[in-house]
Amino acid sequence: MTIIQLPTTDPAPAPAVPGRRLSVAPMMDWTDRHCRVFHREISKHTWLYTEMVTTGALVYGDVERHLRFNEEEHPVALQLGGSDPADLATSAKLGEKWGYDEINLNCGCPSERVQKGAFGACLMAEPQLVADCVKAMRDAVQIDVTVKHRIGIDKTESYDFVRDFVGTVAEAGCTTFIVHARNAILKGLSPKENREIPPLKYDFAYQLKKDFPDFEIIINGGIKTEAEIDEHLKHLDGVMLGREAYHNPFVMAGFDQRYYGATTSAKTREQVLEAMIPYIQAELARYGHHGLKLNSITRHMLGLMTGLPGARAFRQVLSDSKKLAAGDANLLLEAAARLRIAA
Repeated sequence: MTIIQLPTTDPAPAPAVPGRRLSVAPMMDWTDRHCRVFHREISKHTWLYTEMVTTGALVYGDVERHLRFNEEEHPVALQLGGSDPADLATSAKLGEKWGYDEINLNCGCPSERVQKGAFGACLMAEPQLVADCVKAMRDAVQIDVTVKHRIGIDKTESYDFVRDFVGTVAEAGCTTFIVHARNAILKGLSPKENREIPPLKYDFAYQLKKDFPDFEIIINGGIKTEAEIDEHLKHLDGVMLGREAYHNPFVMAGFDQRYYGATTSAKTREQVLEAMIPYIQAELARYGHHGLKLNSITRHMLGLMTGLPGARAFRQVLSDSKKLAAGDANLLLEAAARLRIAA
């Protein structure tokens, strides 16, 4: 497992990567590099996204801490949060140098912290500023620049609002839009409630594809099953899973075969666990038990056995504080054995 280091020369052309037919949403506190390595063991082709990284963290903070990732994560996109075109251009260029396959601008997060910074979902009220940001980033990098957004903000529920937003941003050269098919309520709802309460309007995304047939339109929001994915793909170019991919990650086990034409068999759950052991051992060796807690990796794996008899026993082993403190990656095999006994 190789951690990407900041290049000292201009990056080589990015390798060809499969399209964004299926992807896992950027999720704060969840889709860190450990989570992405784990997801990559389940699906080789599903597109992965970082947590949102603010431009301030890159312009003024520890770039390596925020941008390092593992070679095996490709294809992987860096999601940026910000509203200053110059800072976004600088941050996008850093993302390209570190080897990311895509830069994505967050125009959908409704949290108070994001609102104070005047970015995230707030940007939907300023489509020309978003266009300026996109142009600045596109001028700075050779890789794709995409936008993830909502269908509206607060009580603005007209389709015309999101259509005009997409049309304005497209004038800056953006051709990929990831549509979280809910309004963002900026006042009165928590980020969690914003993922559940505003009604989903998939038809808005479908209409965007009709109005902008040459653009790549990807849908996000409340999608859980392959049957639902199949239905959306009749109308759109791609589907992005959020919480379902995190809480029930093995839902992705057949994606490579079903959606990317892979001919090799998907890994079993136990094969995924076994594949993660060398990664954990390498991380512990690199950062030491005091610099890396085993739980920072295993916490992302608690849902791997969702739906199976004994899943609770599996989670209990992976959550045992004493066992985690020992820092032994073979804890994964112990958890799998407990699953078999409980089943």
